Amino acid sequence: MKPTALSILSLAALATAASAAHAQTSVTLYGTIDTGITYVHNASGNNSLWSLGNTSAGNLSGTRWGLKGSEDLGAGMKAIFQLESGFDPNTGKMGQGSRLFGRQAFVGLSQDQYGSITLGRQYDPLIDLVQGITADNYFGSAFATAGDVDNYDNSFRVNNAVKYTSPVFAGLQFEAMYSFGGVAGSTGSEQSYSGAVAYNNGPIGLAAGYYYTTNSPASQGLRTTWNSTSDGTFDGPVNLGYQTAHSIGIARVAGQYTAGPFTFGLGYSNAQYRRDDSSVFGSNERYNTGQGFVNYQAAPAILLGVGYSYTHSNGDTSATYHQVSLGADYTLSKRTDLYMTAAYQHAGGQTRDATTNTVADAQASIGSYGYAGTSHQEMVNLGIRHKF
Repeated sequence: MKPTALSILSLAALATAASAAHAQTSVTLYGTIDTGITYVHNASGNNSLWSLGNTSAGNLSGTRWGLKGSEDLGAGMKAIFQLESGFDPNTGKMGQGSRLFGRQAFVGLSQDQYGSITLGRQYDPLIDLVQGITADNYFGSAFATAGDVDNYDNSFRVNNAVKYTSPVFAGLQFEAMYSFGGVAGSTGSEQSYSGAVAYNNGPIGLAAGYYYTTNSPASQGLRTTWNSTSDGTFDGPVNLGYQTAHSIGIARVAGQYTAGPFTFGLGYSNAQYRRDDSSVFGSNERYNTGQGFVNYQAAPAILLGVGYSYTHSNGDTSATYHQVSLGADYTLSKRTDLYMTAAYQHAGGQTRDATTNTVADAQASIGSYGYAGTSHQEMVNLGIRHKF
């Protein structure tokens, strides 16, 4: 059957429409692989450790692969999504509790004038707006708070979350998030909520925020662990004894200033682990942390940094953690860099032992790595990071 002029024109119109629709939709495959050789002195008691990599947590960046995309819906509106999976590059094992998309999994709508709303498993606003102007943004876990008690190093994500992100108004941006606990008859149990605001203008960056999350309801009896829409931030012996807390509240503020090749940063956090009748510890535990860092761009391809972190806990127990960190990053290309990080931490006082539920001597545990040392711990990482 010979095609008519009308059918030819119809097919051409359909092809043009399909091509236009394709042009308005984008999907990107991306990822980061970060691994290296690690030495830890006093990684488990007096025992030292040599290892390759630090699972999916990485050193400078968590190893991951992901898909993200958008579809233009017209009038400045877009449908957006992101799926991101963490993994251990040395074994291939999935991270974040072996979740397929344990780092992020969300879908939502974005509008240039009004901001975006996203739904799913996401980062909280403190990570989105505050973490970017801290030393962790440049040199990762070796610069993080002892035990990552304030989620300085992105230890957790949040399930069942609805998040609003505003546009940037003259350098000012804010976010708000709420996560549904989903416990029948107990609306407040296992829920999370958070808000943060940031101002970035030229050499100045300022940000502050608050995060609150709750554990399983007391009606379920005595707790043995943390169970919430938030993953929790229990990396090692610093705060593991408080994983049966009723709730965790984290307030953080940070600022940085860039002058020529130097970047100066300061930060403060207050993390409170509150108890109820289903917790196995006696009083609320509070962690106050002050941090500072200085980075020096020695050459276009060379970044050097030094940081100091002081954490003091009080309430149920009392302990003090001093941590000094060093970092060097050498950029080989836009995608690949070599780095060295090192840290020393000293711990004093007492904390709660998670295994025996008794008060014990505080153990040094650098950043979010989770190694349980003696009263002091040293670590050196030599690594490579590739982005695609």
